[in-house]
Amino acid sequence: MMLKLKLQYFGHFMRRVDSLEKSLMLGGIGGRRRRGRQKMRWLDGITDLMDYLDRETASATFIDSGGQFVSSQVIRISRNPYCGYERQILSSRERLEEDSLLAALQWQEPDVGPVPFLKSTDPSSSYFVILNSAAFFRVGSQLEVLVHVQDFQRKPKKYGGDYLQARIHSPKLQAGAVGRVVDYQNGFYKVFFTLLWPGQVKVSISLVHPSEGIRVLQYLQEKKPDRVYFKSLFRSGRISETTECNVCLPGSLPLCNFTDLYTGEPWFCFKPKKLPCSSRINHFKGGYLKGLLTATENAFFQSGVNIKMPINSSGPDWVTVIPRNIKDLVEFNLGSPKNVGPFLAVDQKHNILLKYRCHGPPIRFTTVFSSDLRYVANELNGIVGGKNTVVAIAVWSHFSTFPLEVYIRRLRNIRRAVVQLLDRSPKTVVVIRTANVQELGPEISLFNSDWYNFQLDTILRKMFSGVGVYLVDAWEMTLAHYLPHKLHPDEVIVKNQVDMFLSFVCPLET
Repeated sequence: MMLKLKLQYFGHFMRRVDSLEKSLMLGGIGGRRRRGRQKMRWLDGITDLMDYLDRETASATFIDSGGQFVSSQVIRISRNPYCGYERQILSSRERLEEDSLLAALQWQEPDVGPVPFLKSTDPSSSYFVILNSAAFFRVGSQLEVLVHVQDFQRKPKKYGGDYLQARIHSPKLQAGAVGRVVDYQNGFYKVFFTLLWPGQVKVSISLVHPSEGIRVLQYLQEKKPDRVYFKSLFRSGRISETTECNVCLPGSLPLCNFTDLYTGEPWFCFKPKKLPCSSRINHFKGGYLKGLLTATENAFFQSGVNIKMPINSSGPDWVTVIPRNIKDLVEFNLGSPKNVGPFLAVDQKHNILLKYRCHGPPIRFTTVFSSDLRYVANELNGIVGGKNTVVAIAVWSHFSTFPLEVYIRRLRNIRRAVVQLLDRSPKTVVVIRTANVQELGPEISLFNSDWYNFQLDTILRKMFSGVGVYLVDAWEMTLAHYLPHKLHPDEVIVKNQVDMFLSFVCPLET
């Protein structure tokens, strides 16, 4: 009934607008102006109504007054906006894509109430079994592993939702690959691996976070996007002030709006009390909020207990399968700050020029001059492109504390710029580095958990699928490797990533 009333109200608006249009066709110049203003007020009302429908209804089929089918439109139930500022205006295609991405990342949260620590997932009492482990495997075969999780009372869990990571590896060969995890929502998981090389292959399964901890991370993602906060220094003459900045800011204090004019990427700072917004000179990370968890929640984030802990096998944990970086590149010292850039390197012998700079905010480096804050999309728009141009992009880690819509928006702008670059210069090579796994402790899990980055990585892959870019799969290369997980991987892993990047730049046939 509520939906019917809203649609009737909408139909009333449409009939009034239709009559106004007929009046406009018949009226004189003065009448047109008056009726034009009247029509605009009605149109504003329609916009307000559509916004209301967009917020409140699930779906609607529009039918005209004669009962004829007009159109069918899905009107989503929107999530809580990540801040109180004006929401971004999306086309129907962009909205459909965003809804699809968010739906794909809906974690299978168990339908249970609050769970005490002793009934949460215990990796030390959980186990995995290699199915048909005594069978004969060949390169290319599929290996299946069954995982059964139990709680700290050694009782089988009856629901899923845990975040597991799985890999096969051969340390002597420095080879590894990741598995695909399927959650059966009953305490059992199955992992599928493709055996890619001959020799002895070992299986490793880890619990990154129990389902009880995932609930906490989801809450922080939606309700505490400001748990990493940023600041900017404003200065004019001898007067200087520092204020807090972020994608959105709480309260009603006056703001400086630094939203990018081209991409629309939002960024705000509290307005200094004595200085104008134009006196901003830099950007830097303020810090991390403390005291985010209750004592009960803290129990789900314990190093050596339930964060990135191995799950042991019940039986064999292995099977038997049968079957240059560039020396002449010299860095040109620009005196730029570490990590921030811009950096420049030149190889005159091979006619190579290499440039680097960090992406625009949010960026967690210590200090970045305002003049060095560049958005990737804007930089791409300034590139001519061509067969001798290679662009490498890595954007993910600094977005882990924000709701997913923030990252989707950033990638949408970057993707649009990439498509335009490839349209005007089809032979340009664009390579995107994915996210990677890292070491986790109780505190870092709340800001940069692999679970957060897994979501970002999934979004990146889906949004750039079919665009015509190459991916350096840093996620698989770090997860599958025998070395410890690090946010900034060890040199051997970086070399592997560079080698893969160069395989796109200089394929064998050239």
